[in-house]
Amino acid sequence: MTFVKTKLELEKLQDGDILEVLLSPGEPLENVPKSAKEQGYKILEISKIDDNTYKVKIAK
Repeated sequence: MTFVKTKLELEKLQDGDILEVLLSPGEPLENVPKSAKEQGYKILEISKIDDNTYKVKIAK
């Protein structure tokens, strides 16, 4: 999932809500948390699900 798709989902949330995003390793995993943080969102957790999937929790 790209940051654009993630941001569209974040904009639907109320303050304090949490969005869980599943990302592939590499560029998506590097860019989505970085971009979210730059936009003022808080990264709560990044956890590895398996070799090809990471879960990122982002708070609005």
